[in-house]
Amino acid sequence: MPEPTLPYAPGTPCWADVAAPDQQAALDFYRGVFGWSGQVGPAETGGYAVCELSGKPVAGVMAAVPMDDQPPPPTVWTTYLATDDIEATEAAVGDAGGTVMVPPMDVMSLGRMMIAADPTGAVFGVWQAVDFPGAGVVNEQGAVIWCELNTTDRQAASEFYSRVFGMETTAMEGVDDYYALTAGGRTVGGTQPLPEGLPPETPSHWLTYFATSDTDDTVSRISKAGGTVLQAPFDMIAGRMALVTDPQGAPFAVIAPAPMNPS
Repeated sequence: MPEPTLPYAPGTPCWADVAAPDQQAALDFYRGVFGWSGQVGPAETGGYAVCELSGKPVAGVMAAVPMDDQPPPPTVWTTYLATDDIEATEAAVGDAGGTVMVPPMDVMSLGRMMIAADPTGAVFGVWQAVDFPGAGVVNEQGAVIWCELNTTDRQAASEFYSRVFGMETTAMEGVDDYYALTAGGRTVGGTQPLPEGLPPETPSHWLTYFATSDTDDTVSRISKAGGTVLQAPFDMIAGRMALVTDPQGAPFAVIAPAPMNPS
C-alpha cells in the first residue's frame, strides 16, 4: 500500500476532508464505496472523524455545523496544503491577494490549521503538522490519488500558489491547457481553466480524486448508494475517470489510473 514520505513538503496536498450535514450518513456512504472505517469523534474535536483505510488515516468527515456566528460550511471536499509555518503562510496569503477565511488555530496536539481562498475564489485548507502529519496512505484504491485546481484565471492562481507555497506550474505534455503543480521537486497535483459544460455559476475550486481499480463499478455503487453522476466514466490520458457527488452533494472524482508504460 503506497505510503507517503513524511513530512509533507510545503505546498503538497496532505489531507482532505468533507463537511456533511449528516455526518453519520456520510461515514456510511464512504465506508460502502471505498471501504473506509471511521466513526464520529469526541466532543472536544467537534465530532471530527478521521477515517482509515487498512489501518492508516485516509481522509476526514466532519459535521457541517456553524462556527460562532458563521453559517455552516458548504458540503464540499477541502484540500489541505502542507506548511511548516502557518503564520508565515497566513501573511503570504494576504500579501498575494488571497483571503483568510478561518485564521490559524490549534487542533489539540495534532497540528494547526487554517482555511483560505486564492484570488480566483478557490477555497483550500492549510495544515501545519505536529503529532498528525496527514494522510498515511495515498495513490491506492480508496485513497486520494490527485488534487486538481479548476480556476477562472490560471495565471493569477499559479502566481498565487508560487508566492505562498513556492509551487511551480508547468505544462503537461499530451494534454491541452493542463498544467502540473510541483512542490519540493515532485508533481503533487494539477491545474486547468474551469472545464466547459459546468454550470455558469461554478466557482474556482479544488477537486479531490480517489483511486479505484474499476471506475464503472465504483460509479455504479455510488449511484446505488444515493450519489449522483455528473460525468459518466470516460477514458482520458491518465486513466478512466468519472465526476460524481455523494448523496449530500459533495463533488469528487474517481479514477482508475492508466497502466504505467514500462521504462
